[in-house]
Amino acid sequence: MDYQNIIETVTNVFTGTDQRNWQLVKETFADKVLLDYSSMSNQPANMLSPDDIVAAWKGLMPGFQHTHHQLGNFNVIQKDDEAHVFCYGTATHYLPNNSGNNLWTVVGTYDFDCKKINGQWKVHHMVFHFKYQDGNSELLALAIEKAKAKN
Repeated sequence: MDYQNIIETVTNVFTGTDQRNWQLVKETFADKVLLDYSSMSNQPANMLSPDDIVAAWKGLMPGFQHTHHQLGNFNVIQKDDEAHVFCYGTATHYLPNNSGNNLWTVVGTYDFDCKKINGQWKVHHMVFHFKYQDGNSELLALAIEKAKAKN
């Protein structure tokens, strides 16, 4: 089993995002990815390219001073060149602002489907299952404004 390489692919989605290493993020994805955050956003899942995903995340993540995504409790099921990964996820977003409420935390679980393509594991389906959030959810709108101002 290719357990460690599969987990590394999944974690690189988030370490790349936290480091704003957009090339690393792009490299984790297959040419087309079904991205589903509907449990949190009420928006339907979309089939996107890695460039589309990075463009969307670049319109938000750089607006936060810091983000920290923590994954754990990995369950990997591999069959040949395909793998399913389940894990817990917590995302902490930090943005100092006039309210003094500088943190927004989102908690849930993820399901990933990965394929080995040209010897590399790639995510082609990513689903977030929202559990709860805490802190200042208004930081999202502030971060979008700040990210737009940076571009």
